[in-house]
Formats: sequence, C-alpha cells, structure tokens
Amino acid sequence: MELRFQCLGPDHWKTEVLLAPAFQGDTLHETSPLLDRAAPWLAIAPAARDFRGKKGELLLLHGHPQQNVPRVLAVGLGKPEDFSPAVLREALAAAVRRCRALEQDSLLLPVPLLERLPGGQARLVEESAYAALLALYAFRDLKKDDPDTPRDPQWLTFAFDGDHVPDAAREAARRGERAAQAVMLARDLANTPPNMLAPADLAERAERIAQRVGLRCTILDEEALRGENMGALLAVGQGSSRPPRLVVLEHAPAGHEQDKPLVLVGKGITFDTGGICIKPAAKMHTMKCDMTGAAAVLSALVALAEEATPRRVVGLMACAENMPGGRAFRPGDVVRAASGDTVEIQNTDAEGRLVLCDALSYAQKMWTPAAVVDIATLTGACAVALGGEVAGLFCDDDDLAERLTAAAALGGEHLWRLPLWQGYEKNLKSQVADICHTGPREGGAIHAALFLKHFIRDGVRWAHLDIAGVDWADSEQALCPAGATGFGTRTLLELTRGGI
Repeated sequence: MELRFQCLGPDHWKTEVLLAPAFQGDTLHETSPLLDRAAPWLAIAPAARDFRGKKGELLLLHGHPQQNVPRVLAVGLGKPEDFSPAVLREALAAAVRRCRALEQDSLLLPVPLLERLPGGQARLVEESAYAALLALYAFRDLKKDDPDTPRDPQWLTFAFDGDHVPDAAREAARRGERAAQAVMLARDLANTPPNMLAPADLAERAERIAQRVGLRCTILDEEALRGENMGALLAVGQGSSRPPRLVVLEHAPAGHEQDKPLVLVGKGITFDTGGICIKPAAKMHTMKCDMTGAAAVLSALVALAEEATPRRVVGLMACAENMPGGRAFRPGDVVRAASGDTVEIQNTDAEGRLVLCDALSYAQKMWTPAAVVDIATLTGACAVALGGEVAGLFCDDDDLAERLTAAAALGGEHLWRLPLWQGYEKNLKSQVADICHTGPREGGAIHAALFLKHFIRDGVRWAHLDIAGVDWADSEQALCPAGATGFGTRTLLELTRGGI
C-alpha cells in the first residue's frame, strides 16, 4: 500500500473510504467540522446514530456513490482516558483489514481528526502509517495466487486542511513506513522455510540488501571463523552440512566514521533441532524462527541506512544451523571460545548463547563500543516466566535499560527487566572447563544471561534481550498474522534513532 498526502481541505478530498477515529460518546458527524464538510451526508445518515465509539468498534456508513467521499468507516477508540498510541494502532489496523475485506482501493485518514487525540500530530501520524502497513502483512511468497483472496488497498492518503502538507507530518509518515518495512523484512526472513535459508543463504541475503541500501557488509566463513578462534560458534554449526557464518554490517555515515558505535548482536540459528539433545517433534517447525534476533538486527540497520540516521551502528549476525549430524557437538564436550575461555557443554539445545558469546567477544575486539545490545530467542524459561507478550531485559546499566524500555514502548513492544543475580554465577562453574554454559533449570533465563555477561569486559555497557516467546504468534494479533512477529526490530530501531 502506497502512502499519499493531500491538502487544500475536505472540499477537495476524494476517496473510496474515509477513516474516522472517534472516542466513545462522540457524535460522529459532530466529531469535527472538517468531517462534516468532507461527508455532509453523515448528518442525515440514520446508521451514524448507531456508532458508540467503543474500543474495537467499526461501523461502515454509506453515502451516495457519486460523492467524493461515498463511505465513512467509523473507528472506535474507546474512552478518552484509556487512549494511547497502542489503541490507535490496533484500531486503524482493524479498519484497514476491514477495507481489504471490502476490496476498497483508496483510503483517506484526516489528520485533523488525529490532532484531537493526545500524543501530538507527528507521533500519531507515524503510528498510523506503521499500523496501516503492518495490518496488511502476509507471507505469500510460496503460495499460488488465490482468486478468492481480497486485494490489498492501494493507497492510504493522509489528508490535511490548508494549502500545504506540513514537513514534520510527511516525515513522520515516512518514519512509520520505514519502521513497518523493517518489521516486515524481519518477518519475511523468519517465515522463510529452513531448507531455503541456511546460514550462508541468510548471509548472502544480508549482503545483497546491504549493497542496496549502502551498508558495509563483511561475511566471515568457516575459515575466517577458525582464524578468529570462534570455537563456540563453529561447534554449534559442525553437526550440519551447511556451515556457519558471522555477518558484520556497519552503518557509518559521513562525519561519524570514528564515533564509538552502538553494536547490535543477533542470534541467527536458521534451524534448531536441539542437536544431540533433540527437541520434541511438536512445534519444532517453528524453530525456523530461531534466527529472529539476527533478522531484527539486519532489519533495523536497513532502516537506519535508508533514513541516513546520523549515528554509527554495527550489527553482527551469528548464523548457524543446529543439527544432530555425525559431527555434531555432544553433551560433555569442551570447546574454546573466541575469548580464550574453555566452555563445558551440557545441553546442545542451549546453543544460542554459544554463538552469541563468540560474537560478543568479536565485537569488543574489533571496536570500542558505546554500548552492546544482543537480542536472541534464547530460553524457553523466559517464555515461561513472561508469556507471549513481554520480552526479558537483562542489564546492569540503569540508563541503558531505561533507554531500551522506552524505545520498546515507543514501538509498541514490551520489555520486563529481570535480574542478573550474581549469586547464581556459582551455578555456571565447571569441574573441567573455565565455565559451564548452562545452570539449573530453575532461573534458566538468568543463567543464560549470566553466561553471556561472562564474556563482557569490565566497563562495557551491555544489555541482553531474550525474545523467546514473543518471536512467534500462534494466532492472528492486532498487527500481525500467525507466524513470525518481527519482535525487537522496532525496539532496536527506536533505540538507535534516539541515540545512545
């Protein structure tokens, strides 16, 4: 769906469906004088009196088909005191999907109606664009065209009164558009079947995308990984016939080449069987999503490059496939990580922390980071603790934790800070190696985070996002169909937009 902009007021607006968000208790035709001018027939439309404005309510009203605005879709926002940008996102997403079901090509959203809502024009325009585009997302690359599938709307017009479109509003809509496109890229990657997205495939796609948007891209293959002594990452990938990769992306716009970079590190397990400690068959097909951390890193960097954000950001994608092949690593093995530490393996299904620890070491070796943030579908324990709507945040730096929490909230994602409980470090002691990579089942997400912290040098600002449980939706959500959610992409994007 293409975003468009129109000014000169409601006398010049023309569309198939005008979207009219309104609070509970509002009289629709009196919501705004502009609405009355755009669709004067609303004042005498009997059905308009049926609209209550309750949250989730949609009411389609029809005027004469020859009118410039022959339809108004009233969109309920609920009580004013309960309003938030999340309410607007969900309401507009539902409205756009209704228009798709009706196969309406052109939609129009009067920005003066948004100005009545708390939050500021620019922010609400951005969130409207973001929600409208994500509402239409579907992964259809591998399916035949179905003639019964309703077509998507072709245009969403942001309409203004006056003789020009404000620059701030136009840019806000484009920011929302870029954020939505980033999330959709992450979803596309995670929804791709694992036989079509081996580690090398993911690396090559990242390289092609990087070339298109102007990111610097370096790919470390098996030989280069051995040269960097990344024994942990190599161990995870050695059971697969499809070898691991480390993808390095850099956004360094002119004038910022020497800045200390924000480094984003993503787990990129393109498929996780659990290795020798094989997972149950039920829902194993969703383990193609075990690379959503890496997808979020790539997608956020792409958006930054497209909008030329004046900040240096480095992204690392630690990619491997965890398979139970004849060369697979075993429980009881000891591997040497890039840091020089030896690591005892007790559970081959705890592979994500192994690929991340080498990537974290590499990040600190190659750069002096302003901060390091890793993101991974790391532990089922985090999903058990927090459920399917909230991701875990581990961070000892209060300022960085607050920035991440605020960035997530801005994008409609939710983080909950969990403790890096030092008393549990003793649970990672090994009798045969410098550290064991797993601890007891109880507190599993904390033990995983403490393992990663072991590889962070003193003085380096670091945060870990455990997105297990929120990376995949079993059923349709407000802004997402069943499948990969792209969670974390916008959090990283807003973090970098806001500065660190």
